[in-house]
Amino acid sequence: MTSQPEPPPASPPTAPLAGIRVLDLSRILAGPWCTQLLGDLGAEVIKIERPGSGDDTRQWGPPWLEGADGSPTAESSYYLSANRGKKSVTVDIGSDSGRQIILDLAAVSDVVVENFKVGALAAKGLAYEDLLEVNPNIIMASVTGFGQTGPMAHQPGYDYLAQALSGFMSVTGPADGEPGAGPTRAGVAVSDLATGMYTTVGVLGALIHRMTTGQGQHIDVALLDSQTAMLANTALWYLVGGETPRRTGTWHASLAPYQVFEASDGPFIIACGNNGQFRQLCGALGKPDMADDPRFVTNPDRNTNRAILAAEIQIELINHTKAHWIEVLPAVGVPSTSVNTIEEAFAEPQIQHRQMRIDLPHATGGTAPGVANPIKFSETPIEYGAAPPVLGQHTAAVLADVLGLDDAAIAALRDCGAI
Repeated sequence: MTSQPEPPPASPPTAPLAGIRVLDLSRILAGPWCTQLLGDLGAEVIKIERPGSGDDTRQWGPPWLEGADGSPTAESSYYLSANRGKKSVTVDIGSDSGRQIILDLAAVSDVVVENFKVGALAAKGLAYEDLLEVNPNIIMASVTGFGQTGPMAHQPGYDYLAQALSGFMSVTGPADGEPGAGPTRAGVAVSDLATGMYTTVGVLGALIHRMTTGQGQHIDVALLDSQTAMLANTALWYLVGGETPRRTGTWHASLAPYQVFEASDGPFIIACGNNGQFRQLCGALGKPDMADDPRFVTNPDRNTNRAILAAEIQIELINHTKAHWIEVLPAVGVPSTSVNTIEEAFAEPQIQHRQMRIDLPHATGGTAPGVANPIKFSETPIEYGAAPPVLGQHTAAVLADVLGLDDAAIAALRDCGAI
């Protein structure tokens, strides 16, 4: 029998985007959310900020991070949420010397992410076409409120506007006739976050395209487009059925029972996604015959008779606590959970087990808390380097290490206000 050759020694895991350099010209949330994700995947992210003030969100507090001595720092929680693992370099891109720094960095980068108003970078000589002259293979992702084209292209765009204009707010909030009825903004900036994730997907696709063709490209991503795409099945409700979806508050327009109910000590959720789960719910409520009631046999039946069904279920639920139902129902296969505050969410054993809170070393001393990337790789687990940088923390190091500038050249750039 021929002996098998020894397998080669295992090489240390490499992050998926190791070796990729991202020049981050973005600020606020959508762009930085994208570049933070790329950094989590192993890319080197160089964040360009305005000298003296930096990313707008650095001033969006309170709350502020506490230093090692317990005193507040200049680091806002908003800024900390989207900038971990990056290198902060301060550059006045409106100056000739600052513009040249950006071009020099673009020449040795793989990806540029920016969220300036349409035409603003072109006016500074830093449009995609300008970057192509120094790096023919560059990938540039432009994030705006409404895209690079169209009648609204030159208008400033914010998350709130995208939520409203896309129709998202029209289907969010209590139903007409209920207390507090009316269009409602989501509690987090869902348009910004969706745009950041779509931009990340676009960058990854462009990197693969470049691997096979050697060609870079310009990626155009808009908050309004992203939020419209995120309407998903709600958009198809209108496109297929021709009916404008309505706000439904805590209940689902296509599933029943799938809503908030009241236990003896407060609200909790039951979410039945199929007939089997509904039958198990009926048994747990001590009303097994309800599963065979002609009004409730199928999901369409239950939707038609939603109010009657909810009232019958509520009669039983009020007899026990939330803790009782959250233990009993999942045990028989019925999805059910509490309606948590953020504090309660981070105390959940499941969230703690999944290590969704991280604490990273911060330049001001001590650590900065953060929320982990939810992607769990089997072979290339995400490794977090450092907390979001303080303003200009890496300016000298990047100019020296990446561009090869000596101390005198860096001092001259400081003297002229370019950095």
